[in-house]
Amino acid sequence: MSEETKSLNFIEQIIEDDLANGLENNKLRFRFPPEPNGYLHIGHAASICLNFGLGQKYHAPVNLRFDDTNPAKEEQEYVDAIKKDVQWLGFQWDKELYSSDYFQQLHDWTIELIKEGKAYVDEQSSEEIRTQKGTPTSPGTDSPFRNRSVEENLDLFNKMKNGDFDEGEVVLRAKIDMKHNNMHMRDPILYRVLKKHHHRTGNDWCIYPMYDWTHGESDYIEQISHSICTLEFKSHRELYDWYLDQVVESDKLRPKQREFARRNLSYTVMSKRKLLQLVENGVVNGWDDPRMPTISGLRRRGYTPESIRNFSDVAGISKRDNITDVALLEFCIKDHLNKTAPRVMAVLDPVKVIITNYPEDGEEFLDANYNDYAEGFGSRKVPFSREIYIEKEDFREEANKKFFRLKLGAEVRLKNAYIIKAESCVKDENGEVTEIHCTYDTDSRSGSGSEASKRKVKGTIHWVSIKHAEKAEVRVYDRLFIDEAPDSHKDKDFMEFINPNSLEVVTAFVEPSLKSASVGNRFQFQRKGYFCVDNDSTKNNLIFNRTVPLRDTWAKMEK
Repeated sequence: MSEETKSLNFIEQIIEDDLANGLENNKLRFRFPPEPNGYLHIGHAASICLNFGLGQKYHAPVNLRFDDTNPAKEEQEYVDAIKKDVQWLGFQWDKELYSSDYFQQLHDWTIELIKEGKAYVDEQSSEEIRTQKGTPTSPGTDSPFRNRSVEENLDLFNKMKNGDFDEGEVVLRAKIDMKHNNMHMRDPILYRVLKKHHHRTGNDWCIYPMYDWTHGESDYIEQISHSICTLEFKSHRELYDWYLDQVVESDKLRPKQREFARRNLSYTVMSKRKLLQLVENGVVNGWDDPRMPTISGLRRRGYTPESIRNFSDVAGISKRDNITDVALLEFCIKDHLNKTAPRVMAVLDPVKVIITNYPEDGEEFLDANYNDYAEGFGSRKVPFSREIYIEKEDFREEANKKFFRLKLGAEVRLKNAYIIKAESCVKDENGEVTEIHCTYDTDSRSGSGSEASKRKVKGTIHWVSIKHAEKAEVRVYDRLFIDEAPDSHKDKDFMEFINPNSLEVVTAFVEPSLKSASVGNRFQFQRKGYFCVDNDSTKNNLIFNRTVPLRDTWAKMEK
């Protein structure tokens, strides 16, 4: 479907309506406003694709603005990771900005609020303030400090700024309406004391503005036309507008906040606090662990920017909270890698095959395409010898007619090579098969044009030559949680649903062409799945991560 004929999502319809009602196209400006208190995850990718996608659609600039108003939780590491993720997804911002850029302007506006009798310093504890706010069905009660004089409030706020108060001792609140039906309007906190080092402003400030006060005013300073937030901020919109009312000038554009449902994904958690818990408790090996739903984790696992952008497009945006099935994300990466990843051979659970009628010291190099179904992938030479590895699951001593792989007395084709027939097998003391003795049809080499090469056998299996194979560490990743919604249980902690089998490390044998593979290269291991060269990999120690299997084993389990 072309860009012209695709139906508009509701955010695009809002913008189209604004343009039809007189908003000039050159006034459009969007922003992506992450808080640098953790790594971005697949839910943030929805917001990134939405905001930057709108910028591309309307040829409008998009700011990357860091909401850095809480130095207790924010770090430069997170800033750097966020910038890397946005660029990796294929987007480039117009301006890199920070809420801390506006600390002085926010302070100056706050002084004006106090002078106008619209803000006051409150000495109550956080618990007293919370109790005093009432409930959604009962009004709040005024703070005993609500009617302080302007002079007293200016003096106290200046002392807050100068560090004369300890953390939690006082706050500055907006004076709005303690009986308002929207609890966010019941004298919200504007500033609190935080004596923490800020990653950009150092120790210049010991008071920091709250998100609600910072958000809309930053949008206004940057002249953002549409401030697109997730649904939990819908109830904050009235406060967003009230704050703007205090500073907006008639000759400048007034930002508009609109909300969409955040992206929730099955079999994972999307709270940065909970993701941090996984990291700090050692459940995963850092924010970029390939089991994490973070963009850096997905990148390391082998996901492509195209697959994530396509996922965001297909999943769409909604006005209501819902859970997107992780199978859709897995489909998107399989669909993209099916078109782009070269096919190679790797054996993850090997058993030795000896081709008894092949010369003992013989070897040959066979032509093998990187993709038999599409052009442009090229080919390579694959070495073949008397002893090879195949997957243990590809052999049975006895099997029914539906088993089309190797079994005693039956034939199977080796991919790009010969037809072999299993004659006997050797077992250890536990009854495990350790060797399979086969014979091969000497005239059956694939692509040779001989009559034997055209002979039809029902099964084709992959293999590697033992003599030439490269040993590799393969990290077989699976879903981190065994429950579809691990943090939805009121009586259980989400950590109780950790999948104990989310990572299996195996020693595999791969074809020698992979010796030159670089970090980040993606491949289809034939009949096994898609794999990516891990960051830890070296030329002498190949490490692959499984991105996704070819078949959805979870669907079978659930059924």
